[in-house]
Amino acid sequence: MSKTNRERFEDVASGRVNRVISSMQSLQKCSNTYNYEYSEEDVRKMTAVIRKQLDELKMAFDKGLSKNKGKFKF
Repeated sequence: MSKTNRERFEDVASGRVNRVISSMQSLQKCSNTYNYEYSEEDVRKMTAVIRKQLDELKMAFDKGLSKNKGKFKF
């Protein structure tokens, strides 16, 4: 039996979200000043690019949700 689009979304999205979380946790380890040296500017640049990607992600999903809104149907 084939999966529904919802089931496929849940499978794929949960795995991808878990990979993002894992990557962010790995990046967080770079905050250890015993092992790494960085500046406030470095942190600002990293967080800015991550925020930008999150904003683009949100816009993509908002756009996907609004695709069928406003179209005429009987």
